[in-house]
Amino acid sequence: MKTIIILAGVLVLIIVVFRFLAGSAKPKNAKSLRSIYDLTVTLINGKQKSMKDFKGKKLLIVNVASQCGFTPQYEELEKLVKEHGDKLEVLGVPSNDFMGQEPGSNEAISKFCKEKYGVTFWLSEKVPVTGKEQSPLFQWLSDKDLNGWNDGSPRWNFTKYLIDETGELTNVFPSTVRPLSNDIVNQL
Repeated sequence: MKTIIILAGVLVLIIVVFRFLAGSAKPKNAKSLRSIYDLTVTLINGKQKSMKDFKGKKLLIVNVASQCGFTPQYEELEKLVKEHGDKLEVLGVPSNDFMGQEPGSNEAISKFCKEKYGVTFWLSEKVPVTGKEQSPLFQWLSDKDLNGWNDGSPRWNFTKYLIDETGELTNVFPSTVRPLSNDIVNQL
């Protein structure tokens, strides 16, 4: 009996780990009910940016943090923009939601990203990406009643959301999927 309980526990753990590591893709018939292009974000420099400005290109939205084990992905995000900038934009969204791994001010975050990783892609101001204070952008990304199919908030830093040229959320990739992975590059 103990063996069966242990095996059942291991099976549940494997399922949880797989769900954490696996990305998800938009079902074929899903359609957003509200356009992402209705939203505006505040950039790290305090200026407003309409999401309409991203129409016609794919957009990879990534919740980022400067003190995370996945922080070196900044380098791949920058390389992704350099290699595919004709058809892709990246928007990094700093957040301190996961174990306080983004404690700095907007100015400190911007300086860190430029000096350490040469970041030239878009960065928003630091905002919550989960919970009751979740930013409107991440509310859209995490609510199937808005985006048409995805009902999950980020589980960790460097979760990646791919938006197509028409503003539809097409894929969600967990932190473990690197920006230059075939999973992402093949979608471009």
